[in-house]
Amino acid sequence: MKEIGIEDVEHVAMLARLELNDDEKRAMTAQLGEILRYVAKLDEIDTGAVEPTAHILPLRNALRDDALRPSLDLNAVLANAPKRTGDLFQVPRVVE
Repeated sequence: MKEIGIEDVEHVAMLARLELNDDEKRAMTAQLGEILRYVAKLDEIDTGAVEPTAHILPLRNALRDDALRPSLDLNAVLANAPKRTGDLFQVPRVVE
């Protein structure tokens, strides 16, 4: 694994339009080096037997099947309506 150097940090800082002083460049070099060493350590893990997945936990669809079933009785639905017009609720006009 290639070690990250000050010139790498300066290049990334230039791309990100960041101005870093010498102390910040040294700190960033050390921190990015640690991150890359950790990622290299993760690469050592054998994941060949792990099945690819989008979630770490199994998910089930919580929705019921979309099946045709009887609806409510129309007269029961309209029984408590203040006003009705035929088989419809009658409501006050809200848009002039």
